[in-house]
Amino acid sequence: MAIILDNYLKSKEKETGEKKVPFAPLRDDIIFPYTEVILTFGRPKSVAAVNAAYATDKIICLSGQKDNRINDPSFDDIYKVGCLCQIKHLLKDESGINVLVKGLTRVRIESLELKENLPLVTITQIPEIVEESDEVTALCRHLTAQFRRAVNLGKGTEFSVFWKLMSGMEPSELADQIASTLEIKPEEKQVILEITDLKKRLIKIDEFLDKEINILEIEQSIVSKTQQKFDKNMKEAVLRERLQTIKKELGEMDEEDKEIAEFRKKIKESGMPPAVMEKAKKELKRLAEMHTFNPEAGYIRSYLEWLVEMPWAKESADNVSLSHAAAVLSADHYGLKEVKERILEHLAVMKLRKRQSQLRQVKKDKVNSGTILCFVGPPGVGKTSIGKSIAKALGRKFIKVSLGGIRDEAEIRGHRRTYVGALPGRIIQGIKNAGSRNPVFMLDEIDKVGIDFRGDPSAALLEALDPEQNKDFSDHYLEVPFDLSKVMFITTANVLDTIPPALKDRLEVIRFSGYTEDEKFEIAKKYLVRKALLASGLSPKEVVFEDEALRKIIRHYTREAGVRNLERELAKISRKIARKIAEKQKVKTKISSQDLSKFLGPAAFNHMQAEKKDESGMATGLAWTQAGGEILFIEVALMPGKGKIIITGQLGEVMKESCQAALSYLRSHWQNFSKKNLQVKDFSKIDIHIHVPEGAVPKDGPSAGVAIATALYSALTGKKVKKEVGMTGEITLRGKVLEIGGVKEKVLAAHRAGLKTVLLPKDNRKDVKEIPAKIKKDLRIIFVENLKEVFDQALV
Repeated sequence: MAIILDNYLKSKEKETGEKKVPFAPLRDDIIFPYTEVILTFGRPKSVAAVNAAYATDKIICLSGQKDNRINDPSFDDIYKVGCLCQIKHLLKDESGINVLVKGLTRVRIESLELKENLPLVTITQIPEIVEESDEVTALCRHLTAQFRRAVNLGKGTEFSVFWKLMSGMEPSELADQIASTLEIKPEEKQVILEITDLKKRLIKIDEFLDKEINILEIEQSIVSKTQQKFDKNMKEAVLRERLQTIKKELGEMDEEDKEIAEFRKKIKESGMPPAVMEKAKKELKRLAEMHTFNPEAGYIRSYLEWLVEMPWAKESADNVSLSHAAAVLSADHYGLKEVKERILEHLAVMKLRKRQSQLRQVKKDKVNSGTILCFVGPPGVGKTSIGKSIAKALGRKFIKVSLGGIRDEAEIRGHRRTYVGALPGRIIQGIKNAGSRNPVFMLDEIDKVGIDFRGDPSAALLEALDPEQNKDFSDHYLEVPFDLSKVMFITTANVLDTIPPALKDRLEVIRFSGYTEDEKFEIAKKYLVRKALLASGLSPKEVVFEDEALRKIIRHYTREAGVRNLERELAKISRKIARKIAEKQKVKTKISSQDLSKFLGPAAFNHMQAEKKDESGMATGLAWTQAGGEILFIEVALMPGKGKIIITGQLGEVMKESCQAALSYLRSHWQNFSKKNLQVKDFSKIDIHIHVPEGAVPKDGPSAGVAIATALYSALTGKKVKKEVGMTGEITLRGKVLEIGGVKEKVLAAHRAGLKTVLLPKDNRKDVKEIPAKIKKDLRIIFVENLKEVFDQALV
C-alpha cells in the first residue's frame, strides 16, 4: 500500500505540481482501511471536495472532527490521523451527495488549506508495524470467535462483512473490519485508528468487543425473562380456555364463577329500583363474558361494588320525638334559644309529613318535600355541633363534608367512568359511608365554594339541595338516579354574601349570633372546663376554676363571637397543670383570677370602659364586630383654619361619608341651634379634626353617624356629652336616625363598658327582645327618631 501511495503522490505532483488531495471532515464517524461505507455530505466545502475527487482520480482524504457541533472546522478542529479513501459510487439528491467509499490506508494530515472553496490537505502515509508471531495469530482467532459469538447474541452486522471475516483474511484487515463494526463512540474508534502496532490494536479491539458481548448477554437475559413470562401467561390463557370448553362439554357451565355469583346475590339483596337493577345485571353480564386480563374488567368490578354497596333501601329508624330532641339540644348546647326553637319546628313538620305520607295524602297533593337548613354565623358558635345533636336526636347517621376550597364540579357530581381513577362525588360517597339513605348530611362552609375552569360546584349543588329535584339525583359515575329526598341536608356558612343567589334561594337561613359574656361563662362552666381537663388526663375533681377566673379569661384573653379560643385557653392551662402533676410538683386545686398570668401570660385584650367625666367634643358610639360588640369613642377638635375637615383613625369610605353628612346637617340647620355658639360664618375660619382612637383597627359602616354628629355638635357649641350615654344609628341630611343592625351585640358592649343609657333608632324597637332580661334591667334604652332628640338626651 505504501508503494501505491508514493506512486500516487508522485503522479499527482507531476500532473498538478503539488502533493495535495481533496479533504472532507466527518461529524460522527471514523473510516478504517479495507472497509466500505456509505456517507452523506451536505456542507458546501465537503460537497466541493467530493466532486473534485470524483472528477479526477476518485481519491479523497477523510478524517473525523473533534466537536461535531462545529459547522466549518479548521485544521485544529480535526483529528490529524485519517484515512485515504477511494470513491466507488456517487449519487446526488436534494439533501446532498451520497457516496460509497472504500478505505485504502492510514495517513497523517500535515496541513490544510482552502483553494477556491476546495479543502486540500498535505498527507503522509503512516507505516504499520506488523509482527508475524503465534501471539498475533492467536489474537486473530480469538477475535474471530468473539465476533461470531457477538453475532449469535444479536449483534447487527452485514452478512457480507460477516462472511468475509469468517472466511479468513490478513490480520491487519481483520482488525480494521471488526473495529468498524464496534458499537463505540467516534473518539474511541479514533484511538484504534491511531494505533499503528497491529498487536496492540488487536488487544484494544478485543477489550471493546468483550464489553459489547457483556451488554448483549444482559439484553438477551432480559428478553428471555420477558418471553418466559409472556409464554407463561399465554399458556395459562390457553389452559383456561380449554377448561371452559371442557366444562361446557360436561354441562357444568351453570356453576358460575364465585365472584360473579357473589355479585349476583348482592344485586338481588340490595333493594335497587328496577331500572338500576337492570343496569347492574347488564354490567355483570359484560364482566362475566370478559377475559380476566382485560383492563376494563377492573373498572366494571369497581362500578358494581359501588352499586351494590349503596343503601338503596336501608334507612335509620327515624323516631321523631320532640321532647327527646329538645332534651338532647338543651343537654348539648347552652343558649341559642331561637335556633333550638326553629329546629324543633322543623322536626315537628317532619313528623307531621311522615304521618301525612302514611295516610297516602302526599300522592294526591304535590307538596314540597322539605326545606334545607342553612346555619349562618361567625366561627365557633356551635353550627356543626348543632348538626350532630340533630342527628343524635333523630337517631340518624351524621355525615359531614367540608366544601371549603372545592373548585371542581366533579367533586359534587362525580367523574365519568371513562376517566382513570374515576369516583362518585362527595354526596354519593357520604351516603355510602353512612350506610343509610336518610342521614343528617352537613355541607360545611358552603360560602367558600370556588369557581374556575373545571366548573361551578355551587351550580352542581342546586340539584342535590333542591327538594323538587333531588328525588332523582344523578351522579356522573353511577349514571343512575339516587333518591336524596329522605336525606336531611344542613349547610353552614359564615356569611351569606358569597353564596350564589340561586343556591341561597333554596336554603332556609337560621342565624347564629355571637354569645354574650354570661353565655360564654355558662358554656365554659358546664362544658368546656370538663372537656379540657379530661383531654389533658385530669379529673374535674382535681382542678376547679373559680368563676372570676373564667370571666377574666373570657374578658381579657379572648375576643371572639364563639368559644373556640376560650376552649384553647382552658386547654393551655390544663396542659400546664398536667405537666406539673407529671413532674410531681405541688399544684393548686383552685385556679383564681390572680393565677392566670402564670399560665397565660399578660392579658391580651382590654375592653374599653366608659369615660370618667363628661367632656365636650367626644361621644361614645357602639360598634359591631365579628368578635362581638365594642364601644367606640368619637373625638372632635376645633382649630383656626380655612374650613377644612380632617378625618383620622383608619375609617372606611362609608364612615367618612357619615362624617360629611353630620357636618352638612349641622351647617344647614344652624338656625335651629343657639346662634351664640354655632354660626355659619365660623366654619370658614376653623378646621375640624374628627378622630376615632385605636387607629390600627379598620372601621367602617354608617351606624356611627349619630355619635359623630353628637361629638361635632358638642365641640361646636361647647356643651358636654354625658359620659354614661352610648349611641348608635345612621343619620340623614335631614337629621333622621335610621335603623341599624347588631343591636344585641352593641347593647351588650355598652353594658360591659359600664354605660347606663343607650340611644337606639326607633325602628330598632323590635330587636330589643333579643337582649337578655338582665341586661335590659341594668340599662335605660331610649329610642330616638331624629338628631334633636339625640342632642336632648346626650348633652348635659
